[in-house]
Amino acid sequence: MTASSASIGFNDNPLDRRSESRDDHAFIESLRSAPSARFLVFEADIPLLKHGIEHDAWFLASEAATLGQPLHSIFLGQESDGSGRFALGFKLGLEQADPPRGEVHLRVDLRSIALQGLVSPAVLGMLGQAKSMLDWHRRHSFCANCGSMSRAIASGWQRICDACGARHFPRVDPVVIMLGIDGERCLLGRQRQFTAGMYSALAGFVEPGETVEDAVRREVLEETRVKCTQVVYFASQPWPFPSSLMIGCFAQASDTEIVADTAELEDARWFARSEVKAMLAGTHASGLSAPKPFAIAHHLLQAYAAQGPLILRGRW
Repeated sequence: MTASSASIGFNDNPLDRRSESRDDHAFIESLRSAPSARFLVFEADIPLLKHGIEHDAWFLASEAATLGQPLHSIFLGQESDGSGRFALGFKLGLEQADPPRGEVHLRVDLRSIALQGLVSPAVLGMLGQAKSMLDWHRRHSFCANCGSMSRAIASGWQRICDACGARHFPRVDPVVIMLGIDGERCLLGRQRQFTAGMYSALAGFVEPGETVEDAVRREVLEETRVKCTQVVYFASQPWPFPSSLMIGCFAQASDTEIVADTAELEDARWFARSEVKAMLAGTHASGLSAPKPFAIAHHLLQAYAAQGPLILRGRW
């Protein structure tokens, strides 16, 4: 992992995924049944945390067993000490019911966990991995080829249709997120659902048959009518809402007149680098703000605030 990626939310995931061993049932079951095995537990797409002196996302096998039979089980990987880590998905109705057997379980959505720093960066990365995988299973119970019910195989990393033999694999949706640069100014926009006063980098999905660079240019043009030339890669971020890969870039603007696409954006404007610094520090004169540090947009802005247009040389 590069220095630019290390501090971004969901990027720190130290597990050895052991992808070559996912079909080795005996090996996976030996990890699952070992006393050192630990389990992340989700109620639908909401993680459960054990509430104590600190928030603990890891359940023992005996603790997870009190919740009943999981709908989905995923092998996440091995820790450096060889112990297995798994994710379990349940449908418990804990928002209405009392926690099983008197345990105090907190249902905390993953975005809030990241925003509040309730778990370590490494655990946050594993929670992101688990959430994306469990969400994929919930959305892909039926074969996209013939419509029959499919079932999980390969320790949760594939689904197979017994009716037609089709195999299905977890999907990751690539998204470009970019900062348009015009010297000492950068291009930011805000969507209507953003927190009041917050501006962020522009973003959009990569389309089939499109390069990352072309997607950056197209999305900036579509959303603001600003044309860009040079595109420089910065870093990436798994974004488990539900399963995107954010590809962070900087782009050199070749013109500066903005015509915002109001179907996508509430506003778009150029911000001086001094304003960006104030937004990051929470001292902007008009109370404007930037995304929080768990989001890659924050790190794009931080890098630009530190280096300005030199960032287009690809050195940080």
